Amino acid sequence: MPVQIIVGAQWGDEGKGKIVDHLSEDVDIVARYQGGANAGHTVVVPTKTPSGITTKEYVLHLIPSGIFHKHVTCVIGNGVVIDPVALMAEIGQLQALGINIKGRLLISHNAHLIMPYHKLLDSIREQGDQKIGTTGRGIGPAYIDKYMRIGIRVVDLLDRDVLCKKLKRNIEEKNELLSKVYHSQELNVDTIISEYQEFDKKIDEYVTDTSEFLNNALKKKKKILAEGAQGAFLDVDHGTYPYVTSSSPTSGGACTGLGIPPTAVNSIVGVVKAYSTRVGNGPLPTELNNEIGERLRKIGGEYGATTGRPRRCGWLDLVSLRYSVRVNGIQKIAITKLDVLDEFEEINVCVGYKHKGKSIRNFPTDVQTLESIEPEYRTFKGWLTKTSDVRSYAKLPVQARKYIEAIQSLLKTKVWMVSVGARRDQTLLVR
Repeated sequence: MPVQIIVGAQWGDEGKGKIVDHLSEDVDIVARYQGGANAGHTVVVPTKTPSGITTKEYVLHLIPSGIFHKHVTCVIGNGVVIDPVALMAEIGQLQALGINIKGRLLISHNAHLIMPYHKLLDSIREQGDQKIGTTGRGIGPAYIDKYMRIGIRVVDLLDRDVLCKKLKRNIEEKNELLSKVYHSQELNVDTIISEYQEFDKKIDEYVTDTSEFLNNALKKKKKILAEGAQGAFLDVDHGTYPYVTSSSPTSGGACTGLGIPPTAVNSIVGVVKAYSTRVGNGPLPTELNNEIGERLRKIGGEYGATTGRPRRCGWLDLVSLRYSVRVNGIQKIAITKLDVLDEFEEINVCVGYKHKGKSIRNFPTDVQTLESIEPEYRTFKGWLTKTSDVRSYAKLPVQARKYIEAIQSLLKTKVWMVSVGARRDQTLLVR
């Protein structure tokens, strides 16, 4: 039963959107399994114009990246938390482009909804002294309510009485918190109920039991691509806690977030940027707070697709990647943004850590250790040649291939694909 999981193997922003878009040509279904509108998956789509073929960049936050392929059905699974405002904006954007969504977008009736009070609480908390560096989109508070078993699900929109009962209880509790603790303006119950019932009318045609849909598709031997958001080191269980997201971007989250069995999974692909980046707070062992880090940011256009925040940049970290390969069960790797390194005379790769004078082989997930480690680097000679025009792996510069093959050897994991630009045709298969 062919389910392929695509995971971000680092701190997110690895270019999963492009890889999913590329692989969508050969699948039937692309399903998103966790996260919310705090993710930004960028897809560059060829567009016909009177003067020829041009490309246009689109950023998706909730709808899976396979939506630009007419034959693909896209699923938003039960593990996703849905912001109605963001979802309707995306649907409107795609419809304005002439992309037919009817019958091609399915939303789980068990997915939880982000409410106005979630966004408000998130933004207030991020103004305090203990910032995590979230996007302030209400993701964390929505997941808190989910696990406190007081969340509002899509299915709750179908019954006004159920919705009113749940919302009144939640808003009374949140208003007390907002007024007494944060001295913020209180929310109106009736206004929110009306807004969300209007939302229900707009999404009703997309809502279904997506677990049943996916499992029936598996019986018919349909090919499914499971798409995660963020990256492995932002996983609430396996990441750099507490500087993590509120869900499980690792491969294990795909089964719970979609309602499919582990036995259906036959391939796990890790997307790896050719260097390291991170948005928000928390440790980044190879971070470069110098001219080199700034060059990586400038050449790579390293600014958050959702927030526009500058990403912190550093060299590739193989210690953390070995850990990611292990917890995700990654069988093959797609390396993105290799072309960003074209202008560097020397390229460093972190192959080990030192802590208090001692070598560390395994990746420590406690923040205290990670913030005080010293990276041990291996230096590679740069290729100083433009790679964005290369269309086969064999034609990459020798030093670029040495860099890729060293990564493969040190990780003991096959490099399957290399990206040298944002366009679909800038994707090289490693034979």
